Amino acid sequence: MKTALTFLFCLLLAPISSQAHGGHKHNEEIQTNVQASPTATKSDSMPGEHDHQAMMQEQSAGMKHDESKVTANFDEFPSLHPLIVHFAIVLIVVAAGMQLLNVLLVKQELAWIITLILFVGVLTAWIAANNLHPHTDGLNAHAKLVLEEHDKWADWTIYSGIVALVLQGANLFVYKGKRWASGVVGIVLVISAISVSLAGHHGSQLTHIEGIGPQGKFLEMDHN
Repeated sequence: MKTALTFLFCLLLAPISSQAHGGHKHNEEIQTNVQASPTATKSDSMPGEHDHQAMMQEQSAGMKHDESKVTANFDEFPSLHPLIVHFAIVLIVVAAGMQLLNVLLVKQELAWIITLILFVGVLTAWIAANNLHPHTDGLNAHAKLVLEEHDKWADWTIYSGIVALVLQGANLFVYKGKRWASGVVGIVLVISAISVSLAGHHGSQLTHIEGIGPQGKFLEMDHN
């Protein structure tokens, strides 16, 4: 049975791996892109774009970065936001899934575990959205719209998570794990899980499409 499951897992993993790299290694992709990309000239830049690129390069050059180390120190990151926000995403989604399961099982022990997971998830979401949320500078109009969506869903995540915590407290101490009470908590947690997923989607869009954050680009580096 274990052998069959291992074979099935490898079989499912193979097409994912091939799709991720298109059947080529990283070095082949980089070499192809370099050969296909024409050399950029100053005349290709939009008015003011060259100055903005120079500012971004100067800003990136001013960052502390020790290339002799494989594992960077915390002070080498332009922002600690990405390092903690993923805990919130995972924990809140896991708490929602476990709560829906507990609607069927109705186990007090499981309810306490869910409460702890949810508390840590909401706490890390709060820290990521407030204490560790970097300030931005020089965003274009579209990037600002994406950032507004990201912040909106982050707020929804925190508020719905806090409501779910309060309801879970009532479920544990007042209603003693009644199935309908667990179901109400589950509904609110699903809302929180959807919200944190959408916040993460727009956060990924800001990073990987709009180019905000890597090497400190478009971030106020003096912001603590």
